[in-house]
Amino acid sequence: MSRKNKKAPWDEEEEIIWVSKSEMKRDMEELQKLGEELTELTPNSLAKIPLDEDMLDAIQKAKQFKNEARRRQLQYIGKMMRQIDIEPIQAGLDKLRNKHSQVTVMMHKLEQRRDRLITQGDSALNDLVTEYPDVDRQRIRQLVRQATKEKEQNKPSKAYREIFQILKDLYFEE
Repeated sequence: MSRKNKKAPWDEEEEIIWVSKSEMKRDMEELQKLGEELTELTPNSLAKIPLDEDMLDAIQKAKQFKNEARRRQLQYIGKMMRQIDIEPIQAGLDKLRNKHSQVTVMMHKLEQRRDRLITQGDSALNDLVTEYPDVDRQRIRQLVRQATKEKEQNKPSKAYREIFQILKDLYFEE
């Protein structure tokens, strides 16, 4: 009887993917780090992430524990995360991180606008009034003159900071 024509049973079925023990440990450690990141969030931020009640409870307990108990609780959170889909959780965390970077970018834009107000004067002020009709034009013009004067005299830039605060209030009012 020839064995050439016979196929092994695993040839017909789908290919089995072998995962090393080290790779499984790395995956578990990543889940544990994700859980640790969740424990460091504020309650408001945590509410924005889709978590079930058991996971929220475990995270709250981890916030209360210290040292060894905290480490064990984080391991437990990592173990719980192996049974759930972490993609929505990861997406929620990414969204929170991105929000922080968006605020940073917005602050830089406001700083540039303030600098443009000081260097360009009335033309930049007209653009600002066009965009925000409720802005106090006279107050901004006064602060711009004051900031220019402070800069020339090497004094602390009180007006400079006040212009930024007004711009920030205008932007975040919307």
